[in-house]
Amino acid sequence: MVTAGRKLNLAGVDPGDGSGFLNLSLAGEMARGSSQGHNGMRIDPAKRLRQVTAAMCIAAVLWAYPAAAQTGQSAAPVSDFRLSVGGEVERQLSLGPADLAGLPRRAIRAKDHGGAEATFEGVPLAEVLKMAGAPLGEQLRGKNMALFLLVEAADGYRAVFALPEIDPAYTDRIILLADRRDGKALSATEGPLRIIVPDEKRHARWVRQVVGLKIVRG
Repeated sequence: MVTAGRKLNLAGVDPGDGSGFLNLSLAGEMARGSSQGHNGMRIDPAKRLRQVTAAMCIAAVLWAYPAAAQTGQSAAPVSDFRLSVGGEVERQLSLGPADLAGLPRRAIRAKDHGGAEATFEGVPLAEVLKMAGAPLGEQLRGKNMALFLLVEAADGYRAVFALPEIDPAYTDRIILLADRRDGKALSATEGPLRIIVPDEKRHARWVRQVVGLKIVRG
């Protein structure tokens, strides 16, 4: 197996640390077609085969390690995301970190599912929905009272909120779309975005890894 951009010498293996080739004398002998060792004594074919196989296994491990490490380094940071906002709104949106950074932010002190108290920072859900032109304020009446917000997570988990639960014209409660916890970006298992509902006793609607917000008519 050959990796693009790397050169293999039958007399050795590149250890990946910039120090050059690691000499494998037995593999070199195989490349030269020799059946003798350095001392001129003939090597038993079966023993020689086992030694060469072991040397090749070492070579494979040394070559595979740098490739695996490089793959890990290229993983996208947790702060990179796209949030879709759609459904019955005036503007279908695809928002990134810079878009949310331009909206009003709030900080909320709340206890997580395990009972640990933390400060969550982010954008009130109402501000995101306003940006998309969702029917809030004076528009949230009559037939629009049947609308609700569907929150979608990366793993397929979903939760719903009635719009009056979110709209500042109806409630003083703030439901937060958080991106930070105690001053740090949310972890990969929790973020990059999470719903925080500070006054609810159960955390079933504290959706993690939020990827979509959709206004749906009931």
